[in-house]
Amino acid sequence: MSSTHGIKTVLHPVTDLEAAKPVYAALLGVAPSADGSYYVGFDAEGQHIGLVPGAGDQGMAGPVAYWHVDDLEGKLAEVTAAGATIKDPVREVGGGRRVATVADADGNVLGLLQDP
Repeated sequence: MSSTHGIKTVLHPVTDLEAAKPVYAALLGVAPSADGSYYVGFDAEGQHIGLVPGAGDQGMAGPVAYWHVDDLEGKLAEVTAAGATIKDPVREVGGGRRVATVADADGNVLGLLQDP
């Protein structure tokens, strides 16, 4: 079995990035560590919280928690063999970071993330 390092990243879909940004900054008590028109990210207490505008158009109906893994393909194979279905296949999202999402039998979306 490939190892999992827990949930370290949670992405939230937002419709208005500029309206959401100050709410999350106040909640987390930190300024954004990444602040662009396509993504705003916050690093607080060992967690990364991301705001994704237009994510609803991509089928992201609610927050998605990402489990950090050492072997993305290996963990993806394990969870699909156990009954999960691939929602979004493996893709690079920048800086060598790769992600994928799967759905469990109830349709809950689970994210997998591998850093370089």
